Amino acid sequence: MSIRMSVKASKAPQVIEHLPFETDEGIAERARIGLILLATDFTIEHEWRAIMTGLSGVALYQNRIFCDWQITPDTLCALESRISTATELILPGSRLDVVAFGCTSASIAIGEDRVFEQIRAVRPESRTTTPITAAFAAFRALKAKRIGILTPYRTDVNRIMTEYIQARGFEIPIFASFNEQDDRVVSRITPASIRRGIQRIMDQTPVDAVFVSCTSIRLVEELRQIERDTGVFITSSNHAMAWHVLRLAGVGDALPQWGHLFEKSIDYEPSTI
Repeated sequence: MSIRMSVKASKAPQVIEHLPFETDEGIAERARIGLILLATDFTIEHEWRAIMTGLSGVALYQNRIFCDWQITPDTLCALESRISTATELILPGSRLDVVAFGCTSASIAIGEDRVFEQIRAVRPESRTTTPITAAFAAFRALKAKRIGILTPYRTDVNRIMTEYIQARGFEIPIFASFNEQDDRVVSRITPASIRRGIQRIMDQTPVDAVFVSCTSIRLVEELRQIERDTGVFITSSNHAMAWHVLRLAGVGDALPQWGHLFEKSIDYEPSTI
């Protein structure tokens, strides 16, 4: 059986155009933060969102760049030529208060200054940071001189990192590593394993702080409790850089639930930022 429907000619709706409106700063009333992260990174966005959720008027915008799963000096240095293009694609034509490059070992292999040059080539108005830049700022804010280091990197990357940090005037009495070069594996290292690594460092020698390097490492949600249990300042690549971008953007909110560092202001600003 077929159903026949009659169609009446529709009456044209009344149209109202060019309604008046006002504008504001949108969701980024306090700060617009840009983040360049590796295509292989599973962790940094999750940890930054955890920290920044609830900070009204602070907005995060990110882009990814290609990186091999295997973290070696060669694959890290290859990232340099991709930084400007990735930065340029974050809100083209709109202001970014801070742009962060999210790879600790690449920032060291390439060099902070060269990373900043790549960002500023397309974002001259933005302040800049990297995980290692943020770590140095964090050490100074915490008045920490003797730093225990925990990384997931292979031996040659660890050697480059040790020399880089020592050249900035910090002591490294102990350096521990999981020696895993596949980023997919690193992202699955358990927080319990990280905690044991930190405790192993502290069992060996006194330190002022422990820095857990690599943006793929998961630590932020456990960090405050580890500080309470150990009595030592703890920070990580994602933790330090989240703090640093907020402070560089003028967001000075104290967030003690994320550890001692988030109660601090920037104590010292290198000329590169």
